[in-house]
Amino acid sequence: MKFSKSILVSAVSAIALAGIAGQVQADYPEEPISYVIPFNPGGESDITARFQEPVLEEILGVSVNVSHRPGGGGAVAWSEFQSNAEPDGYELIGVNIPHIIAQPILRSDAGYETDNWEIITFFHSTPNALIVPANSPFDTLEDLVDYARENPQVVTLGGSGTYSANHLDMLRLEREADIDLTYIPFSGTGPLPAALEGNHVAGVFNYTMLGVQMEDRVKVLAVASEERVPALPDAPTFKEQGYDIVGGAYRGVAAPAGTPDEIITVLEDAFAEANRRIAEKQEPLGFVMEYITGDQVDEVISQLKDAYAPILESAE
Repeated sequence: MKFSKSILVSAVSAIALAGIAGQVQADYPEEPISYVIPFNPGGESDITARFQEPVLEEILGVSVNVSHRPGGGGAVAWSEFQSNAEPDGYELIGVNIPHIIAQPILRSDAGYETDNWEIITFFHSTPNALIVPANSPFDTLEDLVDYARENPQVVTLGGSGTYSANHLDMLRLEREADIDLTYIPFSGTGPLPAALEGNHVAGVFNYTMLGVQMEDRVKVLAVASEERVPALPDAPTFKEQGYDIVGGAYRGVAAPAGTPDEIITVLEDAFAEANRRIAEKQEPLGFVMEYITGDQVDEVISQLKDAYAPILESAE
């Protein structure tokens, strides 16, 4: 079989380009990497990114620049990322579930889609906790529930984002206890300590890390885990107190949709190694270290969609 000169030239060019592309991917990374946190400084995502930053730089051999783009419970940054980020491995963003599940279901204008990126890994989780100021009149979960039952919508609970893990588990408490609370969304965990200490809210639905961080200045009335969290041994679970509430947030990192598999693999390995090295710093703070990648990412998202579906449907 004979080929025309133009076909042969095209074929040679294609092979050459493929070789160049493979070399570029093999050399990844060669430039600084942008790592956007879609919440305020001071929250769980930020703390973890700051631990990861120097370790990732050592592993990858390039600068990793952490920045913040808060707003809309993460939706502002996620929308911009899915619209504008290039799939070359140099732009990464923190992702949280159930945030990325719930927001697109409940808001047609969320600006992003649950599946429109390459999730590299979920690297830790944190159970929710119901936390009140040290001077709160509520000493137990039942104190708060009894008061809320007699005073609908009076008890205000802050949390990170709208239809986030915090918000959804507060809605679960309303259903379980047959009470009516008022949720106050904040742009992240960062502003919550000031809100608690200033008595701007009656309490917060946030994560175990905040309970550990503010241990001497707050009371942790309940933790949404199967068993007590080692970092908060005196805090009872919701289950211990008769409420079937187990939940929290998974945090991870994503690259733009279409990022080559070879680059995703490099990043998976780098974040896994970083996770291993920073575990001893994070676990005492109330974090649970995870290594969720590949098909496991889809499995976790599917499981949590099923768990939260009844709440999301009733909130629409």
